[in-house]
Amino acid sequence: MAYQAGGQRPAPRPVPETPEAQAYLEDYAGLLEGVPFPSVVVDHCWDVVLTNSAFRSLFREVGPHPTAMPGDNFLRFVLFHPDAPGVLGDHEASWCLPMLAHFARTVEGHGPDHGLQAIRRDIAQDPIMEAAYRHGLPHWIRAVGEDAVEQDGAVRPLLHPDPRRGATECRIVVETSRTLEELGCARVTFVLREARRSASRERRTRRTATVSHLRVVPAAD
Repeated sequence: MAYQAGGQRPAPRPVPETPEAQAYLEDYAGLLEGVPFPSVVVDHCWDVVLTNSAFRSLFREVGPHPTAMPGDNFLRFVLFHPDAPGVLGDHEASWCLPMLAHFARTVEGHGPDHGLQAIRRDIAQDPIMEAAYRHGLPHWIRAVGEDAVEQDGAVRPLLHPDPRRGATECRIVVETSRTLEELGCARVTFVLREARRSASRERRTRRTATVSHLRVVPAAD
């Protein structure tokens, strides 16, 4: 069973919906809390609507950030938070590039959208991230194939703060219900696997590493 932190779960984030849909989200929060794996409900911009204790436990050692906390917007956390590589193993190849590609596909599939445009502006203001978005990302997709962009079913490394987990892997399961879909939301669950061998040593090594640039973008001379 996944390690879970105690404490009360936060109230659902306000999203445009009817009172009936709000009541649904409140009940769905109870269902989510019963899931033993880290699980989060997000909208199309990856703004977080609900999380469970296992999700909050996974990211409990993440430091503060004004715009990129995992409980606020998971995409921003992956792209911009300096602590992301300490939790998301093989951060660039397994998390950053796939989610950046997923974001690019979402932008193409939506009309003008304030939330997506705000994230796009933040990417543009980061020279390294902008270079990855414009130049590195197409090269990466050609190299690994379109299937790597898909979130559902992907197996990705994690560095769990619970020593019983340590360096492990998770399978991402993306699912929705009729009501969540009407709200433009989906649930993302990280189904944790058994910890790999030499987990503590690998975890220490990766948590102390820093990433100064994306490898798909040549480092500046």
